[in-house]
Amino acid sequence: MSASDAGSSLPAAAPPTPIDVFAKAREHERVAQLKAARELGLVPYFRVLEGPTLPVVEMEGRRRIMLGSNNYLGLTGDERVKAGALEALNRYGTGITGSRFLNGTLDLHLELERELAEWLGAEAALVFTTGHQANVGTLGTILGPSDTVIADSGDHASILDGVILSRAKLRAFRHNRIDRLERTLEKAAQDGGGILIVVDGVFSTEGDVSPLPEICDLAARFGARVMVDEAHALGVLGTRGAGSCELLGVEDRVDLRMATFSKSLASCGGVIAGPSEVIEFLRIQARPFIFTASAVPAAVGAALTAVRICRSEEGPRLFARVLDNARYLHRGLSELGFKVVEPTRLADGTEVVTPVVPVVVGDDWKAVFLWKLLYDAGVYVNVMIHPAVPPAGALLRTSVMATHDASTLDRALEAFAGAKRSFEAEHGALPEGASAA
Repeated sequence: MSASDAGSSLPAAAPPTPIDVFAKAREHERVAQLKAARELGLVPYFRVLEGPTLPVVEMEGRRRIMLGSNNYLGLTGDERVKAGALEALNRYGTGITGSRFLNGTLDLHLELERELAEWLGAEAALVFTTGHQANVGTLGTILGPSDTVIADSGDHASILDGVILSRAKLRAFRHNRIDRLERTLEKAAQDGGGILIVVDGVFSTEGDVSPLPEICDLAARFGARVMVDEAHALGVLGTRGAGSCELLGVEDRVDLRMATFSKSLASCGGVIAGPSEVIEFLRIQARPFIFTASAVPAAVGAALTAVRICRSEEGPRLFARVLDNARYLHRGLSELGFKVVEPTRLADGTEVVTPVVPVVVGDDWKAVFLWKLLYDAGVYVNVMIHPAVPPAGALLRTSVMATHDASTLDRALEAFAGAKRSFEAEHGALPEGASAA
């Protein structure tokens, strides 16, 4: 018998033990925490709304003051916006069933893109089905593996997702730290490719404003491009309501501006605005744009109507009202002794309080316990825990609408005062002061 024959008679090796790709669903560190929270009735997520998102909502069988919505201008309940949605529904039906690239572009899309470009002072604009896709589609298309993206550590997750899709090198700098950005740009200059700085105009969790003039100065010095996510700033900041770039006077220094329709514009969708050649490139190359069905007509009709309200004489009154309410809530929470993220101070000394007013709690479980006390008292807020925030940085994210009135906010503040007393009697003192920077 030959050596080869002897070898072939050996028993076959046992196949490797298969790895279950679902194992992470059972073994994730949050599973035990979620189970404990459910047993205690403390899960703050997936609470069920039973009516429209108004200053006071119907939620799980009870009227509750809504301080957890991005409906900054209160337009989701506006009869004109609802009429715009209904008109589009009646004209085009319930859906398009195709992508914008093929059979999914409506004349409403083109009108919306034209008006958004004018509002943002850009050459052109491109409307996506969601805001997440606008960021992912833009970054995943214009960037490549040889490029470097510099992102604020507080940037929205969709920005990071877009960078992952592009396979560009990601360099993050500490939230709103210009000194860290400068050092990061020095490193990026050695990477050899193009450099894009991407920041939120208003950060969705902290509610503070990005230092855009200083960012633009550094970008010019290092030959970098700048993109600003205006999701939480459009319809809120600036005389025209055109966002943080308008407020800070850098519209002509920022290359790309992204915004969503799910906040001030009372709908669902996203837009990227900038140079016409870049927008045209995205129109024919962005996979999240090409391979996604067009938004339902009602969403486009609602967004277009909301844009026109913002650009009318009524717009500045709405912008002023939501910022007045933000200052009112911020001051009230501070006076109650809560640790509230400080306003953003501009170069001229002006303090900006955006509609996002976070209360810093620190510990994840303490934040959830405080949320439950508020919920039981008839006030709904958002809970942000790690990894949405840094470890020991848990907070309650409150937000206001232009349609909140003082009496409703006063009732909410009374609930906060009662919840604070109950919490501290049971769990000890909450963080004090107004600074969380």
